[in-house]
Amino acid sequence: MDGQGATADPQLQHFIEIESQKQRFQQLVHQMTEVCWEKCMDKPGPKLDSRTEMCFVNCVERFIDTSQFILNRLEQTQRSRGPLSEMSE
Repeated sequence: MDGQGATADPQLQHFIEIESQKQRFQQLVHQMTEVCWEKCMDKPGPKLDSRTEMCFVNCVERFIDTSQFILNRLEQTQRSRGPLSEMSE
């Protein structure tokens, strides 16, 4: 089989892309939560103090900024090199 069956159905392709995006988003949220928790949470308690809350806010903002920067850089690199033939099957 040459694998054309999966690419022939645009609805299936669209569904797979949406599910892949959901998975990437969930992975990003998990990674961000882990990084910011380790960085900001000294000792868990019933409430966040203002210092810890600001640490979480800053951490999340920097994480998002960094992720967006990396994505943009990868897109620029890919555009300048053209489509990656080894990524397609």
